[in-house]
Amino acid sequence: MRTDMDDAQGTGDAVAHDGGRTDEVDRYADGRAARRDEAVRAAVEQGLLDDGNPLVGLLDVTGIRESAAELRAAFDAVTAPGTPVLHAFAVKASPLVPVLRLLREEGIGAEVASPGELALARAAGVEPERTVLDSPAKTHAELREALALGIAVNADNPQELARLDALMAAGGSRSPIGIRVNPQVGGGSIEALSTATATSKFGVALRDEGAREWVVQAYLDRPWLTRLHAHTGSQGIALTMMARGAAETYALAEEINRRAGRRQVDTIDIGGGLPVNFASEASSPTYGQYARLLSETVPGLFDGRYGLVTEFGRSLLAKHGTVVARVEYAKSAGGRPVAVTHAGVQVATRTVYAPQSWPLRIAAYDAKGRRKEGPAVVQDVAGPACFAGDLLARAQSLPLLEQGDHAAALDTGAYYFAHHYAYNSLPRPGVYGFTPTGTGDIAFATVRAPQTIEEIVAESGAAHTDALIG
Repeated sequence: MRTDMDDAQGTGDAVAHDGGRTDEVDRYADGRAARRDEAVRAAVEQGLLDDGNPLVGLLDVTGIRESAAELRAAFDAVTAPGTPVLHAFAVKASPLVPVLRLLREEGIGAEVASPGELALARAAGVEPERTVLDSPAKTHAELREALALGIAVNADNPQELARLDALMAAGGSRSPIGIRVNPQVGGGSIEALSTATATSKFGVALRDEGAREWVVQAYLDRPWLTRLHAHTGSQGIALTMMARGAAETYALAEEINRRAGRRQVDTIDIGGGLPVNFASEASSPTYGQYARLLSETVPGLFDGRYGLVTEFGRSLLAKHGTVVARVEYAKSAGGRPVAVTHAGVQVATRTVYAPQSWPLRIAAYDAKGRRKEGPAVVQDVAGPACFAGDLLARAQSLPLLEQGDHAAALDTGAYYFAHHYAYNSLPRPGVYGFTPTGTGDIAFATVRAPQTIEEIVAESGAAHTDALIG
């Protein structure tokens, strides 16, 4: 299957999507790459990367701000003036409080899917009215808390709606409430991330027998249901399919309002899921491309009659994060060079277990953190875990990595170093945001301190050492 990544192969900055080709250029790509090179060098020089900490995650603060601004501008360009628009960042993509705080300052809210994610958003100062709760398994306690705070809630299924009935009857709420539907428009190239297939677990499956009528009647019976939600896209989903999902959701909202005889549904939540190009430096597809495709496919969505909510995650952060690991040893196996690094399954779980779906670009830096030059050599970049498949990259061509060099996994700002997998009790790496100072230097800010060995022991039950021996 051809994907958006396939359209972005190569080094050019021209980007395309399956809704039609464009000459749009990623004007931020060169600056992003230059800042990353300077940050890796500075991380080595300032001691963030050393023998005690051979692995770090770096976040480009300037790049994150640029992406947030592009998102807002893209939808502002196609939306009627005065339309309420909430861009809610999918916290699952980077559950780090300073990141959520930065995005809040850039006008981005939070989409949360668990009590933990809600707590992170609140710790970052994200206001309840700029927070959306989505989850297929909300407990009574989660629903009560959301309604008490005034957080928007999207009900996943009839049983959850029955719980909301009881809670609303007991005291009501100022929370905007809606139902999540599955438009069942199909899947993408990564089955596990396809949320709009015939059997996807999320939401009410609209094409199942009787389901559409049940949804309409649920709204007619509950004047407090004022939102409608669907999430069609994620990595590997074509933009045209995402647009079809939005069109199906809009058509349902129109049907509900027509049968209600009033504008009962006043806000449509179209979810997020814009794919990320992992094959080159270019950001593609862009928010502008997607917003224009939506406006062409579903013009009524943007004419001011409906408020709009989006829930983008990976696309806001991926291009602005880098995992940098020291090469501890350089060896050979079967005639192929192997660089053994400190970055593997613990920070790149999806890449290690599903490399065809989640390939990463690797950049080579020398022992001083300078971009490494030299002829391209086909080599493996291995992680520290003790199983054969713990490989960050397989047969990738880049300057030969040698002992003491650094391997950088690019485009890893979302779903990588923020989602630690504690295989072999490997510690969580430190995460640092970086910003150019304007005087040729790089300033780092601690986002999350590196985990200590003492913390690993404590989290592993050290306080209960004798619990099982009586």
